[in-house]
Amino acid sequence: MGKIDGGQMSDQQIKKSDDITQKLSARIVRGEFQPGEKLPQDLIACEFGVSQVTVREALLRLASQGLAVSLPRRGMCVAPMDQDAVEELRVMRSALEPAALQRSVPNLTSNQIAEIKQIHEECNAAETSEDWEEANQRFHMAVIAACQMPRLIAEISNLQLLYTWHFNKRHTAKWRRRDDPDHAAILAAIKDRDAVRARTVMQRHLARLS
Repeated sequence: MGKIDGGQMSDQQIKKSDDITQKLSARIVRGEFQPGEKLPQDLIACEFGVSQVTVREALLRLASQGLAVSLPRRGMCVAPMDQDAVEELRVMRSALEPAALQRSVPNLTSNQIAEIKQIHEECNAAETSEDWEEANQRFHMAVIAACQMPRLIAEISNLQLLYTWHFNKRHTAKWRRRDDPDHAAILAAIKDRDAVRARTVMQRHLARLS
């Protein structure tokens, strides 16, 4: 059982809240809700056929992810998007992902490496920015999957989600299909079981984020 403001949520409410969190986060990331737009608790509850308590928990989780903020006299709204936030994401990803990758490389199985290769090819073949970014996220998560640090993986996963939101808002209109030489170099280092080289390439790769 979970608790909200001294009350309790049933397991079914928690499951529904998790589902609403995932659906709302996907809609925010796709740009269906704009930065600063109000997330009306009553209308969301009506849409999903759940209580406002269940929706409130989902909105609080969106806030903990960095996708929503509570504003005076407005309630919960989509978080603002600015260059400072993008820089913060770049700094955090640059600190965490190379470290996770270095720990992951020695533990990756042959099947996991084959999956990374497949995702890399899908990324290069993507015809739309949405398909590319989805494959890009999967590549970045796949290469760190064997770091054996679940909390670190969870934090990086959330940073990936936030970066995708910024990417979709800022770069979709000017995106062009291209191969990614950094991904290829990371894959080559993984195949060679060269964790230090993989980390160095990832650091260079993330330094280019904008």
